[in-house]
This record gives sequence, C-alpha cells and structure tokens, in this order.
Amino acid sequence: MVLGDHDVFSGEWPGAPGFADSDGRRLALQAIENALSTVPAPILNSVDCIGIGAAGVDANRESARYVAEHLSSTLNAPAAVLTDVLIAHIGALGGRPGTVLVAGTGAVAYGLDAGGVLSRADGWGMWLGDDGSGRWIGQEGLKSVLRASDGRGAATSLTAAAADVAGSLDRLPAYVSGTGQPGRVLASFAPVVLAHADAGDAVASAIVTQAVELLTETAVAVANPDDAVCVLGGLMNSPMLAERLLHSLAAQRLRVTRPSADALTGAAMIASRTDLPHERYAIRV
Repeated sequence: MVLGDHDVFSGEWPGAPGFADSDGRRLALQAIENALSTVPAPILNSVDCIGIGAAGVDANRESARYVAEHLSSTLNAPAAVLTDVLIAHIGALGGRPGTVLVAGTGAVAYGLDAGGVLSRADGWGMWLGDDGSGRWIGQEGLKSVLRASDGRGAATSLTAAAADVAGSLDRLPAYVSGTGQPGRVLASFAPVVLAHADAGDAVASAIVTQAVELLTETAVAVANPDDAVCVLGGLMNSPMLAERLLHSLAAQRLRVTRPSADALTGAAMIASRTDLPHERYAIRV
C-alpha cells in the first residue's frame, strides 16, 4: 500500500491460491482482510492508493475487479490490480520494457516492449507446463528414483533421499498427493535434486541441465536478442543452477540484468502511476 507520504508499509501474511481457483475471489478477499485487520488504523486511514499483484488476474478479471472495488470502497482510495508476474516485472525492471523470467515453483516469462505489447511463454501450471520449474525439477527427481527402482533407469543417490522424505519408495505417490497440494510437495524436492547435482550425481545433474534448457527456451520465446532479462524466483537461490542459467541466457544474446527492486515496489508503482507501459493490463477502480 502506498501511504500519504509515499512510504511503504509492508508485512507478511498467508496468501491465497489466485483468481483462477474456483473459490479464488472469496479466498483472495479473506487473505486481504486478514492482512488488513493487523494494520494500525492510522495507517489504513492515510492510504492514498492501493496496488495489488495476484495470481490468475488474467484468468478471471471479473473477480479481480470485484476485489479491487471492495478494497477501494473499504479504504476509500483508488485501487489497481495486475497479475503478480507483471507486478514483479515492474519492480524488477523499474517500470521499463524488457523480459522477466520467473523460475520458482512454477515457470513463466513475460516480455513487454516499449509500446506496451505483452508476450508470454509458459506459466500453464503443473499439469500443462511450468517446464524447468522447481515443481518440474522435483517431479523429475522422484520419477528418476522410481524408474531406477523399477530397473528402467540409472541408479541415483536421490533414491535414499526420496525414501527418507516419504518413509519408503512405495509411499511416494501418497506422499505427493496426500496434502492436496502436489505441486508444492514436488517443488519441495527440488532443493534435494539441486544439492545432489552439485555433489556430482549424474541423474540429478542431467535434470538440472534439462531444466536450464527449458527455462532458457521459455525466455527466448518472448525476448529479442539484446533485450534486458531479469530472472526471479526461488531457483535462483541455487548458485549452481543460477550460474548455469545465466550463462545459457547470455549465450542466446540476452542481456541479463539484476532486479532493480521487488514486487512490492512494483505494486506501489502501478498504484501511483498511470504512465507505465503495463497500464493497458491494469484493472483500475
């Protein structure tokens, strides 16, 4: 939230699955209202404008607008909503054109040119895409373990790690699906795959190599040569994968740049400015 003196008040609260979820509107409002309930009244009363970044905005703009209207009415301030990746894009590139590649639990690239024309690659979720993501890496690691156990694949040091997290290899299917959030469970195994790749396991290393190729392919699909490209997401916390990915992007003549700010800054910018090339994609009330 951007306050009267343009400072930013921030905090961390439980989130919501996004507007693409069948109950996305209700869950988004619940998450936002829970967060607002912890903010001191003097701060709420001084809000000038509201910037919201949320997953699934493009999939359900009607629900996103409803939430924006509710917040605008509640706080008596104008509100702007953008999809979460575009909010991150604004923060990372300072509101300028370029490409953002997000490599976290999911994977998606958004490219924006100077005219405000948006291109997107992947981000299609665990069943249809997110190639090279943390979920993909974790899933490929567990699949490789089971293939090795069946005699269909090469032996890997990931086997013992997979048995440890699930209790036994036979329990892996129930371990993945038991929480109702298989994507997050699969992604939680990605750091294990990355660590084993870093330690020299051939199977894990091959998975990381393919992940880098897939993520590079996603970025190249929307970025032109010499475009500025920022890479965001939890996978960049792995120095080994980050080095490989940045080298791969540079080999495609993409100009890799460091993020200039975070998504919170992006939300503040879209809330207080209407001159960004992202404007046509914003929902304002």
